[in-house]
Amino acid sequence: MMNTNETPVILDARGLEPPQPLVVILEALERLPKSAEMRACTDRRPLHLYALLEQRGFTAETEQQNDGSFVTTIRHA
Repeated sequence: MMNTNETPVILDARGLEPPQPLVVILEALERLPKSAEMRACTDRRPLHLYALLEQRGFTAETEQQNDGSFVTTIRHA
């Protein structure tokens, strides 16, 4: 795990209809500093996002939350 003093960027994409969460996440990642990580909150597991992240040089881990939503932590690879 990367040591970083930066606060994670929190992006809440819940309540959006597909493919909007994916679009919003990818657009926000264009501005993500190399040393930062993003935590993207979505209503569904973002299965279509993983390959796109890998192509762009990111890694991702998704965890289901108690309320049924998902939080995906995204970092530069």
